[in-house]
Amino acid sequence: MHGSAPILPLLRPYLHRERLLETAVRLMEVHSPTRDAGAALTVLADILAEAGLDVSREDADWPSAPAVVAWLHSGKPGPVLQFDCHLDTVHLPFKPPRIEDGTLYGTGASDMKGGTAAAVEALRMLRELDLPARGSVLLTGHDHHEGPWGDKRQVVALCRAGIHGDAVLLPEYQAAWLPTAGRGMAIFRIDINRVQPPSHEIHTDPETPDVIGAGLDLVGQLRNLPLPDSPEESPAGRESLFIGKVQTGEIYNQSPQTCIVEGTRRWLQPGAGADARRQIEGVLTGLDARHGTATALEWEQQGDTFHLPADHPIVQVVQEVHTELVGRPLPDGPKLFIDDGNIYTAEVGIPAVTHGPDALGAHTVNEEVPVSELERIALLYAAAAVGFCQRPGNSAVSG
Repeated sequence: MHGSAPILPLLRPYLHRERLLETAVRLMEVHSPTRDAGAALTVLADILAEAGLDVSREDADWPSAPAVVAWLHSGKPGPVLQFDCHLDTVHLPFKPPRIEDGTLYGTGASDMKGGTAAAVEALRMLRELDLPARGSVLLTGHDHHEGPWGDKRQVVALCRAGIHGDAVLLPEYQAAWLPTAGRGMAIFRIDINRVQPPSHEIHTDPETPDVIGAGLDLVGQLRNLPLPDSPEESPAGRESLFIGKVQTGEIYNQSPQTCIVEGTRRWLQPGAGADARRQIEGVLTGLDARHGTATALEWEQQGDTFHLPADHPIVQVVQEVHTELVGRPLPDGPKLFIDDGNIYTAEVGIPAVTHGPDALGAHTVNEEVPVSELERIALLYAAAAVGFCQRPGNSAVSG
């Protein structure tokens, strides 16, 4: 791959485990819930500048946490491979980092400060070896990834400013297979309200709208909503509507004023998000007529459908490196979640490969990742950068 020789033997002596872990801990020590990742991004920018990268900050439609843009230039024309990393975390109690028995624990260990640290280590290895011989490697770090708090605005802004590669790697917690197709997804919240304030059960007029009854009715209707047929051979999976949260009331004998229902809607056809929303809006119209309530729908589309072409050079390079690392290529499979790769594909049409450490506990308070997996990703990303930027015939240059 480096010329005609494998690249991993050249890279391995430049991978420093303690340096990688120090990077991960520095990032994880700064709590960075979505919409408040500015301090963590500053730490990332400092780490990259210390490593000798060309670092700048971009407001990217969220000036309180400017995105980090770091370049490793070869000085010769060629393709650009991008590592894209989000530093925001879901809104759960913060768990500080710790390392025990070869495993890194704490908020962001799996999603995705551990993967970010691995990408940074890959850049350090490349710089110390004066690689790649042509083209460039770009690392972007940003906020506004995790929904429903974030809306992907920083990635969209980076794309529209022309700050992106010819292909992008995302070190999310997806390791067992190569995601080649994915569903579009929106997060919805439905507030069922009545005019009358909360009241004690014995003082509630029988004609007062019952928001709990309306909520039960709504949940039943949504669960039985007819969804478009899912082709059995679809690599992305099936259409779905999921309800994960129903919230109402303050005390056992109070008639509440509001009931909240939250969940997700996932679809298979590109651009089908608008139809999915209209279908739910139709259910709400009938609900209000039956129960005398007033409903409000919040709909946050996190991304549209996703497709990764198997014949693109970045896919071929990742498979070659993975085979060299572990002895086999990655099997194809679905992208089970929405990530920023969906945005890069939709906004600028570049292929996005989601592959990161085999980590556990994402979106919980029990995140963990084996240190060996962070080392594997650092090697894979560094080797993929060399293979992509120096691949014969791969002359794409991003605008």
